Amino acid sequence: MINRRGFLHAAVAGAAASQTRVLFGATPGVASGQGRGVVGANDRIRVGIIGCGSRGNQVATDWLKHEDSVFVVACDVAKSRLDETAAKLNAAQGGAAVDTVEDYRRVLDRQDVDAVLIATPDHWHGPMTVDACAAGKDIFVEKPVLNAIEPALTMVEAARQHNRIVQVGLQQRSWHHFQEAAQLTHDGYFGTLITHCVMSPPGGGRGRFPDQPEAPQDPPADLNWEMFQGPAERKPYVPSRQRRWRSYYDYGGGSVTDWGVHLVDVMNWYMQGDTSTPLLTSASAQYVRSRRDAERAPDTFSVTWQYENFVATLSNAVLPGEEDARELYGNYFFGDRGVLLVNRIGYEVKPFPPARGRRRPLNAPEPPPPIEAKKFRDPSGMSEVADSQFGSATGRHVRNFLDCVRSRQKPACDIEVGFNSSLPCLLAVVAIRQGQTVRWDGKTAKTT
Repeated sequence: MINRRGFLHAAVAGAAASQTRVLFGATPGVASGQGRGVVGANDRIRVGIIGCGSRGNQVATDWLKHEDSVFVVACDVAKSRLDETAAKLNAAQGGAAVDTVEDYRRVLDRQDVDAVLIATPDHWHGPMTVDACAAGKDIFVEKPVLNAIEPALTMVEAARQHNRIVQVGLQQRSWHHFQEAAQLTHDGYFGTLITHCVMSPPGGGRGRFPDQPEAPQDPPADLNWEMFQGPAERKPYVPSRQRRWRSYYDYGGGSVTDWGVHLVDVMNWYMQGDTSTPLLTSASAQYVRSRRDAERAPDTFSVTWQYENFVATLSNAVLPGEEDARELYGNYFFGDRGVLLVNRIGYEVKPFPPARGRRRPLNAPEPPPPIEAKKFRDPSGMSEVADSQFGSATGRHVRNFLDCVRSRQKPACDIEVGFNSSLPCLLAVVAIRQGQTVRWDGKTAKTT
């Protein structure tokens, strides 16, 4: 069995709820939420936002378009960012009061909060989700579900134990052309899908780090560095740990988990494998554009997963496109009749030409006719323009969540689906850090 410190910090080795109690005292003093919370005045779903960084504000902007919900409180460990977000929400809601708090538990204490948007660094997703479930709140949590495996499992357990709606922010499930291309695969348009390849664009903390290690310094005056670290191992403050946290194993997993989870989610969805997990995970990685640092994810990688019925690969090497530099990144599905590429720009179907010069065996059935080439480009592109015909998948993902808060039906990307899309990426991180192939037995990652 892998030494848990190989991919978990000592502070997160236990259950996620216990982590929070150890670090910050008792969990919120609210009643356990076995049933549905009380929806606010005018039947509006009252929301607290936890994490007011760039992604939190992006989701909140689309969220504001749904008039049957209202933000009532905002939470962040950086005061200036918190105040800016609260002011923005106040103005957008016609002056409806948005309180500010630094400690997320004060959000969960409130009886006037029905749901929370969690858009913090990845390492906080687990403790906050587990505590929010216990507090009777429904949850929209950003992806990946967490940066470590065992505490991510507690998120699934908490959601089921407390009967909560938990939507994971894998918004491509709510994107029109992703849904259209998914239907093609499910209808067997490409024949039997035999393999899958994923090319990830650079991201998740890309760019150059300083050539020399940063000297520890005092954190900014408006940042609660202790609360930022939360369940992670305690480290001195350096600017990149806050500003480029995705690159650090303490808080994220680099591009493997940041972009990888979106791509794996599409793979699971199209291959109808939302309940499937890889049998074996292998990976190679290297620090090519930045100095070697065991605390940070390498910038260049290649991952291979063996599933029961297919093999998949993930790489962050992408050829530039002609119409858009990013047009050739994404999910490639190889069938025996053609190939599908789908990404946030659109999708393209390339048929295999019919075989020539081959005799068909006597009494063999006629081969199916060639499939047609198809190409679609989303006019709004990767930017998710909220008011376009095809735009804001995030807005529709939020709409699905709010509808499920009312109906108590599972959302488009339920926590179990989100976990199974995050798990292959987390196993890849284990394989990279351990330098060995990893087997998943349903509960534990083991090196082979």
